[in-house]
Amino acid sequence: MRIKNLLHFTENHRYCVYREFGLGSLDERMLNLVYQPLTGAFAISLYRLLCDHVNAQQVGYSPVEQQRGLFLTLGLEPGERGRKQLMEQASLLEAVGLLQTSRVYFPDQDDYIYEYELQQPLAPGEFFRTQHLTLLLRDKIGKFAVLSLREQFFGKQPEGWDSPSVQKENISQPFYDIFELNTHVIDYELEQALTEVSTQTRSNQPKLSEDDLINYADIIRYFPRGSRNRQFVEKLRFQPEQMNVLSYIAYKYKLDIQDICRMLDEDGIFTAEGELAEEEIQRRANLQFRQGKKRMEERQIHEAKVVSLRQQNQEPDEQPQDLPVEHAVEMEYYLEVPRQFTGKCDIHQYNMMLRNQPYTRMLEMFYPGSVPNSINDIFEHIDINYKLPEEVMNVLIHYLLAVKMSQPGERLSSKFVDWIVTNMLNQQVNTYEKAVRYVREQNKLDLRISDQAKLKGKESAGGAAKRTGRNYGRTPARTKPEIPIVEGSQGKSSSISDEELAEVLRMAEQMQSGKNGG
Repeated sequence: MRIKNLLHFTENHRYCVYREFGLGSLDERMLNLVYQPLTGAFAISLYRLLCDHVNAQQVGYSPVEQQRGLFLTLGLEPGERGRKQLMEQASLLEAVGLLQTSRVYFPDQDDYIYEYELQQPLAPGEFFRTQHLTLLLRDKIGKFAVLSLREQFFGKQPEGWDSPSVQKENISQPFYDIFELNTHVIDYELEQALTEVSTQTRSNQPKLSEDDLINYADIIRYFPRGSRNRQFVEKLRFQPEQMNVLSYIAYKYKLDIQDICRMLDEDGIFTAEGELAEEEIQRRANLQFRQGKKRMEERQIHEAKVVSLRQQNQEPDEQPQDLPVEHAVEMEYYLEVPRQFTGKCDIHQYNMMLRNQPYTRMLEMFYPGSVPNSINDIFEHIDINYKLPEEVMNVLIHYLLAVKMSQPGERLSSKFVDWIVTNMLNQQVNTYEKAVRYVREQNKLDLRISDQAKLKGKESAGGAAKRTGRNYGRTPARTKPEIPIVEGSQGKSSSISDEELAEVLRMAEQMQSGKNGG
């Protein structure tokens, strides 16, 4: 729990608890034998107390209460000492992954409400595969105690199952082989009811991970005091929606705090009323993203020298499928996973990424090394000029890179992409569902055209075979005469004597004189 001023976390502040799981007997055993040695008994008692705030037979939010009751239940003094102790115990739970604390600001009330989001204890297999937790448990109870605990949580495999000669075959039936859904009829009442339930349990606003969120304190710390936009930047503290826009742009184009502060200091970023010009800041962020990509290529030579040191100190990047999702995708609009993603993600994760990720992140998935500049130019032109939604662009990327480019002899050109985008705009394809239907219709049209081309090729080949096959067994009416070829006598040398040569010359002179006389 990162709180610098204790006056921001008092017993007078309100709080609520969010939980979307239920504690079972295995979870209780993990808390007693594994997590309690890591955090202590007081922290686990706090965890159980927060779990009891939500009904055991329900999931979701608890009623909003004052933290004074939490202090009194735990036996803490409602003062500075008790606040520090509660913060320490909550920080222990956060460090081992059992708790996430958030502070929600309400501008109308000018007050904060703390949200304690509980996480389910890890299963034994997943816990012992997590290296840092296993090493921490070893430091707390010892190596042999860790090995003994692991044996207690796992049942032994039957004898003979680990033999190399034993073969295991999966004979399970998939869902669609047993059940058939009526996807042609859409129940709008059911979807609306499910949406209302989801909004009651969790907000549908797009959320990023904690590391990707931009804090107002960081912006105001680096922002120059003498700037003309200082007054507008200070208003961002009470405008969480615009802060979310800045966080999303920074995440989309990989900008840090210094880059955001530099753009906020430029002219034209804020309107005359002090509102954030989203299109302008997105355009400038895109330009900076392209310039940063060029500079990155120049820094690769220098970074190669210290790549081994950075790999040791740098945490692994988060994968796109671990990002919190924003909108769900109905199974009716699922697209197939491309062959290059087989084994990396399933059909649910892939369609959730298509629905929620920015197009820049989807391009990086199709080109793991570096996205070619020509591909970036094509989709940048679509994003800025045509202003297609992100989910529509992701479906377009799937159609171009996963369907069209997988066919032999296909090439991706800007004219071809512009033709498809123009056709989509003419048909008003502006949602994810419309884009999926458009792609499916294009696939059917492509298959129909290819089948017609194959049929015409077979008909032309068959007609040529018939024309050539009817001439067997009879002589054509008109045929060219065969002309004998005279073979040269290169191997035979002429043997003419001098007398014969003189006789030939004499006869030639007589014939010449006879012609002249006549």
